[in-house]
Amino acid sequence: MTGETTETPLATGARTRGRGSTPDVRFRRPSLRDGAAVWELAAASRALDPNSPYAYLMWCDQFAEASVVAEVDGAPAGFVCGLRPPREPDVLFVWQVAVSDEHRGAGIAGRMLDALVDREGDVRFVEATVTPSNEPSKRLFRSLARRRGAACEESPYLNADDFPAGATHEPEHRFRIGPLTTDRTRSPQDDR
Repeated sequence: MTGETTETPLATGARTRGRGSTPDVRFRRPSLRDGAAVWELAAASRALDPNSPYAYLMWCDQFAEASVVAEVDGAPAGFVCGLRPPREPDVLFVWQVAVSDEHRGAGIAGRMLDALVDREGDVRFVEATVTPSNEPSKRLFRSLARRRGAACEESPYLNADDFPAGATHEPEHRFRIGPLTTDRTRSPQDDR
């Protein structure tokens, strides 16, 4: 349903590195109204590929079901843009993750992923692509795998020469996490 926002049950405070505590964080589906703020967070990240503001407006509207916004004091502090590939309905593909400078180091990125996976319910695998130099994203997805008791496979996906001529872009590796357990305290070894 376009334009609707709903809260997830996760809404707890977090601690930042040496900055005291942050206010409560609310996780919710984005709406068209969030597109501009999500674009600003992506542009400010300095790590994400820049996309047009239109792309974020459409993502927050058309792919809201598989995305999440973290809100602190009524303002977006982070987002996950995701989608459910039509050919793989049990997969959540994570396109971009960003957290504002002010709230980095508080665990919000991991909590957004957990909130999204919990909300989606029927996700068996999480996939994302990550450049080899993006250590924070690698840690984020490996940490998700550990919390979910799942394997995390990394494989080549896009080569630098797959991008348009003149574009400078690192290769992208595919991270595939799963199968996910519904109980975060279980691991695949528990089934033995």
